[in-house]
Amino acid sequence: MRTYRIYILLLLIMIPWGLNVTATKVLVDQFMPLTMTAFRIMTAGIGVFLVLLLLKRFRLPLKSEWKAIILGAILNVAGHHSFLSIGLKHTSGVNGGLILGIGPLLTVILSVLFLGSRLTWIKVLGFIIGVSGVFITVLEGKTGLQGASIGDFEVFLSMLSQAFSFILIKQASKTMDPRLLTGYMLFIGSFILLIIARLFEPEGIQSLSTGNTALWAIFLASALIATAFGHMSYNYCIGKLGAAEASIFLNLIPFFSLLGSGLFLGEKITASHLLGLVFIIAGVIIGSGAYKQLIFRKNKGINASL
Repeated sequence: MRTYRIYILLLLIMIPWGLNVTATKVLVDQFMPLTMTAFRIMTAGIGVFLVLLLLKRFRLPLKSEWKAIILGAILNVAGHHSFLSIGLKHTSGVNGGLILGIGPLLTVILSVLFLGSRLTWIKVLGFIIGVSGVFITVLEGKTGLQGASIGDFEVFLSMLSQAFSFILIKQASKTMDPRLLTGYMLFIGSFILLIIARLFEPEGIQSLSTGNTALWAIFLASALIATAFGHMSYNYCIGKLGAAEASIFLNLIPFFSLLGSGLFLGEKITASHLLGLVFIIAGVIIGSGAYKQLIFRKNKGINASL
């Protein structure tokens, strides 16, 4: 797949991921978070396997690949989703949004440390502009920035766990299709989450019986669109583009999250939110290297017309 198409795919992934923050907030307010998340991830894993069977991409892992699968299941699924679900229940939307915004920075730092990625000044500029957009967007929230809480720390741990998993996925993609890796990580990780849920939420399964049709529709959309399609596609992009380069697009999540709150929860979208979006998009284009593709395609079109 051409690089500019990877950028378009990453943009499309960020939309359901951003909306999924709103969806997760709704779900954890109704269901016990760990139990709900375990079954949501399990549903997503089954969805990924069905897609891979249709694409004839399914195969059993090699003995050497199991280590990456297990570590990925612990970090990308059990660690990230459990801390995120619990953290969103214990912190404000503003604080959570800001902490989610540091995900790209964590991934870049780990990429430099473990993958030998080169940190250029243009990437640094892109990240500074993008993170500035996140701050402008999220701090416009009516509740304002609140003091640090245990929920903030839990959301931070979820982002750190995810950042480590992106490094692992990039390395594992050398021998295994990242989409197949995603399916195994989601399915195995869901069982790890289920065990954790049974320990901390003994009545968690009973809480699922309180859901109505609308909540289950949100559950399925979150599982199949945001988690199954989102993670499968994002991990594919990491294998093609790199962990640091793909992570810059994560800056778009807080904006789409706020957009979802405006559309579905009635929260107000202001001029500051739109200004933040401009900064975020500029940061994404500069930090990811997408501007090079735009210049190349423009020059190619000019040369073709001569």
